[in-house]
Amino acid sequence: MEHADRLDLPKGHVDAGESEIECALRELEEETGILTRDIDIDTRFRFTTKYRVRRKEESGGQTCEKTLVIFLGRLIRDVKIQVTEHQSYRWIGWDPPHQIQVRTIDPLLSYLCKFLETGGSL
Repeated sequence: MEHADRLDLPKGHVDAGESEIECALRELEEETGILTRDIDIDTRFRFTTKYRVRRKEESGGQTCEKTLVIFLGRLIRDVKIQVTEHQSYRWIGWDPPHQIQVRTIDPLLSYLCKFLETGGSL
């Protein structure tokens, strides 16, 4: 997903009573229009990282720690991406090592590369 100053992944906060995977699928649909039936989830893959972000000024401008959990899925049919919360989107070819976004995307893709190299046995 394209922001004004960076690339990012579809993500969001877990709602009350919602599992992490339910949140991921809901956020994916909300931000891209990709439905659960459009993808096949690899249940062996789960990437987690933590990082600090600055809250918006109306929330005090302090920093807080975020935990990001990413699951792996592949499209099983062609879909029309419907951008709702970002400026645009783009697909990026698989060509490791990636240098896309240092805080979340690069570590994720490095982990994914190891996952694929080991046949999904991390």
